[in-house]
Amino acid sequence: MNATTVRPPRAVSLVVPMYNEERSLPHLLDVALDTLPRHAADWEVVLVDDASTDGTAAVAAGRAGSEPRIRIVRHGVNRGLGGALKSGFAAATKGWVLYSDCDLPWDLDETGRLFRAAELTGADVVSGYRHDRTGEGPLRTIYSFLYNGLVQALFRFPIRDVNFSCKLIRRSFLDGLALESEGSFIDAELLVRLRNRGALIQQVGLDYFPRTRGVSTLSSPRTILRILRDLARLTPALRAERRRIAR
Repeated sequence: MNATTVRPPRAVSLVVPMYNEERSLPHLLDVALDTLPRHAADWEVVLVDDASTDGTAAVAAGRAGSEPRIRIVRHGVNRGLGGALKSGFAAATKGWVLYSDCDLPWDLDETGRLFRAAELTGADVVSGYRHDRTGEGPLRTIYSFLYNGLVQALFRFPIRDVNFSCKLIRRSFLDGLALESEGSFIDAELLVRLRNRGALIQQVGLDYFPRTRGVSTLSSPRTILRILRDLARLTPALRAERRRIAR
């Protein structure tokens, strides 16, 4: 076999949470099925349909019918981002778990660079951050700046872009990890609990592509309120967990 055709001996589950992503899903799958084989010898795509009300389920089922490595988890009721990710992580079977939103806010071909960062540094988690996020608009940029600063201060954790949906995680660190948030606080809780468990976390800067299909609800008042409620509810336990492990 020619050296240029040898795929890296990696195994990865791409976990994609979805809610009403009928317009984004076909493009996501086209890109994933082209990209993942170039960066992993063994791979799967785990689609978590969080009780979508549009044609997301039909699109997913149609593509899974012709590609057995596409697996579908469907919620009967909408649970939120945290609920979808927890279901996706539980369903993932490969040695590494890669998480991305369905609208592909980063170039999936950067998966090779994420793996390379893990291999070079021995990291258990590679968390992407956006080089430039001004494309989100000024209000969401301000929200993100304040939220990142709050998470950094509360948990003494120098993470640069908490809620960016690009995280590569060694699956052994997800086994038995007790995650509680059902909403968008899940990203912060995930990273803090992984750090508390002893995971080595590396950060990698990526180009960011704002959503062009579907509708984001991340900056909606309801989502922000849910994040703040989870932050207030879970912060004492997360900080206590860190102190307990440190002792």
